[in-house]
Amino acid sequence: FVMETVLKSPCDEQHPQQAEDFHGNLEQNSKLSGIKKDVEKLYEAVPQLVNVFKIKEKIGEGTFSSVYLATAQLQTGYEEKMALKHLIPTSHPLRIAAELQCLTVAGGQDNVMGVKYCFRKNDHVVIVMPYLEHESFLDILNSLSFEEVREYMFNLFKALRRIHHFGIVHRDVKPSNFLYNRQLKKYALVDFGLAQGTPDTKIELLKTAHSEDQQGSCLQNNPIVALGNGVSVSVTAPKQIAQQSASKAADRRSSSLLKVQMEQGRGEKEDSVHHSVQRSVFGERNFNVYSSTYQENSGTKLIKQSKMIDVSSRKLVTKKKIISTKTVSNGAARKAASGCPLNLPCDCYATDRVCSVCLSRRQQVAPRAGTPGFRAPEVLTKCPTQTTAIDMWSAGIIFLSLLSGRYPFFKASDDLTALAQIMTVRGSRETIQAARTFGKSVVCTQVVPTQNLRTLCEKLRGTNSSCKRSQGEGPSRSENNTALPVAADKPCAPETLGKQIQHLQNFQEGDGALEVKATDMKGWDQVPDEAYDLLDKLLDLNPATRITAKEALLHPFFKDIKL
Repeated sequence: FVMETVLKSPCDEQHPQQAEDFHGNLEQNSKLSGIKKDVEKLYEAVPQLVNVFKIKEKIGEGTFSSVYLATAQLQTGYEEKMALKHLIPTSHPLRIAAELQCLTVAGGQDNVMGVKYCFRKNDHVVIVMPYLEHESFLDILNSLSFEEVREYMFNLFKALRRIHHFGIVHRDVKPSNFLYNRQLKKYALVDFGLAQGTPDTKIELLKTAHSEDQQGSCLQNNPIVALGNGVSVSVTAPKQIAQQSASKAADRRSSSLLKVQMEQGRGEKEDSVHHSVQRSVFGERNFNVYSSTYQENSGTKLIKQSKMIDVSSRKLVTKKKIISTKTVSNGAARKAASGCPLNLPCDCYATDRVCSVCLSRRQQVAPRAGTPGFRAPEVLTKCPTQTTAIDMWSAGIIFLSLLSGRYPFFKASDDLTALAQIMTVRGSRETIQAARTFGKSVVCTQVVPTQNLRTLCEKLRGTNSSCKRSQGEGPSRSENNTALPVAADKPCAPETLGKQIQHLQNFQEGDGALEVKATDMKGWDQVPDEAYDLLDKLLDLNPATRITAKEALLHPFFKDIKL
């Protein structure tokens, strides 16, 4: 009877709960089996670990590493918990060494994770760090008191001040990389795998790693993305114009050859071309963000929505046809090039399309490492000069999530969509003006107003008493930790940017507010103006004037907290 129950109940429609439990157990057992195999492989790859550590479980996994919880038997007889970070074998040795140097030089104090040991066997490297038990950011987001948020941000700035002092740009500041033990009030900034050095960095290996990245990284030039409601945005680099002006005649003579080279590359590298062209995000005819070249005297232009060119949809030409096109006359190339004004490099400047000349040009090179939703505007627009200010922007996004109760706040499928989402909060005119300061030209066909940060955060959190709904009309409490409505996009979603802007305006008018009982406020009904002043300085679109970690610690928002 027991055997019959075990074998039949999962498939028996009369026992759906038992069937669900059965499959749940199977899935859990399969997962545990997979982790056990990973642990066995790690022991096999780095046999030195066997006699020192007892690996308990896998507690994290990323693109470049996996993290395990282990215990080490000390001479005193006490077992100490450790975090073992196993780097993937394909990681560059220089990058691994740079991460270790960041941990040993800057780590171990001011909320920056340190390192205890490092083991290596052939191409397998394991970094051993102290283990800090911590809570999931999403799990505690809406239960944190305002005072806890203030302490959280203060300790985050302490960690950033520490690493910035050594000229380390973390590049991946986000909640999962800033561990928080709520009970012990302990914090730790972790994961320096993407770290880069400033020009005056004190981490010698970061100087070398930065030069390696500059040589190896290539970003797409002049992409177009559709984002919504007939709006166009363009972003460009100043260096291209100088190069193009100097070699304009040569460009005209070789334009046909460049097109041929582009067609040849398209057959072999279809994927890379696909990422360089426009693609619909919120809708088919949408807000366009476009990369173009900045001119000092060029003003913001409202441009007409023109036909989008989908390069990826073109038929690939055969090798025979490619060879035949090499005989195109220079006269035809000159005629095609003569259609653009003398002071413009091509005929697609400040429009919502990319011409073949631009697609065949040498690509812009700029660091873009980081997590979507936390990248600063200068990263999204491929600014080649990026400083510690990008970490402060990421800290600002964390602060924005804490004040609004929404995580993730921004959620975009690509960098240019993310830039448009930032505009919905910080404003299009402000973004255009800021982009000019670091040599980028942004063109937008729709004016998107700046949102009042206090109003926005209070409406999203539901702490504005004048706009509360009666219980039962507003969204449920469980919805409060989802992404910001204007930002939570999915590729090819039908909702346009215009509708999302209207959604934000509805929040201003009182829609979407959550009712919060006075007994549950935990200080959220008395958020001082200093909090939003600091948030505004963190989300400064201009990296040159964005507040630093050292300045943030001295901000009036932290006036009664000791350094």
